[in-house]
Amino acid sequence: MTDRHRFRAKVVALLLAAALVTLAIACGAPQPVGTGGGTNEAGAVRLQGAGATFPMPLYQKWVSEYGKAHPDVKIDYQSIGSGGGIKQITERTVDFGASDKPMSDDELKAAPGELLHIPTVLGAVVVTYNLPGNPELKFSPDVVADIFLGNIKRWHDPRIKADNAGANLPAADIAVVHRSDGSGTSAVFTDYLSKVSPEWKQKVGTGTSPSWPTGQGGKGNEGVTGMVRQQPNSIGYVELVYAEQTKLPVALVKNASGNFVKPSLDSVTAAASEALASTPEDLRVSITNSGGASAYPISSYTYILVYKDQKDASKGKALVDFLWWAVHDGEQYTKDLSYAPLPQQVVSKVEPKLNSITSGGQPLRGK
Repeated sequence: MTDRHRFRAKVVALLLAAALVTLAIACGAPQPVGTGGGTNEAGAVRLQGAGATFPMPLYQKWVSEYGKAHPDVKIDYQSIGSGGGIKQITERTVDFGASDKPMSDDELKAAPGELLHIPTVLGAVVVTYNLPGNPELKFSPDVVADIFLGNIKRWHDPRIKADNAGANLPAADIAVVHRSDGSGTSAVFTDYLSKVSPEWKQKVGTGTSPSWPTGQGGKGNEGVTGMVRQQPNSIGYVELVYAEQTKLPVALVKNASGNFVKPSLDSVTAAASEALASTPEDLRVSITNSGGASAYPISSYTYILVYKDQKDASKGKALVDFLWWAVHDGEQYTKDLSYAPLPQQVVSKVEPKLNSITSGGQPLRGK
């Protein structure tokens, strides 16, 4: 063989090797949801979820703990906001979505199949702030609404001082921080404000992406938390665990019974308990401004959204088994992360929902 022939043979071998590498990468690449891409070459089932930032710390814990006992199931969850979670599950680009806001009737009709709401945990949306010395503050509902409407502009406003005698409130402008992305936390917060303020209901209303009358936006609970921490004299709203993890203060909020209540596991559970009798069969329910004497008024469920009919049986089976574990064994991890576990009455309503999930007409639980 001549030198030229040897050189050509080496080039062909290199090109063939490159082609094989490219093919291997392509075969191992993630496939669209429902196209049979649920099992990788090692036999592990891969699930992709996306949505609410509200439960992100808990879902991270769940994925870690479940993965230890089930190494054959790989779960990835992206916290992109409830609006993004609803959009992606509607488009079937993920295996499950997540939202703090129950989907509306119109949103459910737009989905290419029947979607189920699986409540996973309870949490609190808190009013947090950054003031000199960070005194513990109290807020009446109308005061919270008027701060975020831009009607109350300075910290030493008489209406804030009326609920906080003795607190050192600066003569400084209030820097309002809100979510910039489509957010279930915003939906919960604006749902509450719409219940307690006619002006808010008329001018702004409820939604994941409201038109904010004032303030600056941060992406995700993480973004709002970071902006409040960095900006003196600011105020915002986040899920309780984000405030606690960053040592930000949280306000007591006057509830429908006229009591100032601090967000806690017990006060969130009290809010849920008041709503049990009125919880509908599909489990889409608002528990803001609950009437219980000890109920924290800005409380909420958060949901995982799944299709009742799963296109991929192996992925559907893995998803149902994970969710069954989450609402049973997984609830033990809630309290350490400042979430309230589901009431047993709600778990009893979730179980038949999970049992109803099928693939090709065949139930997936117990297979």
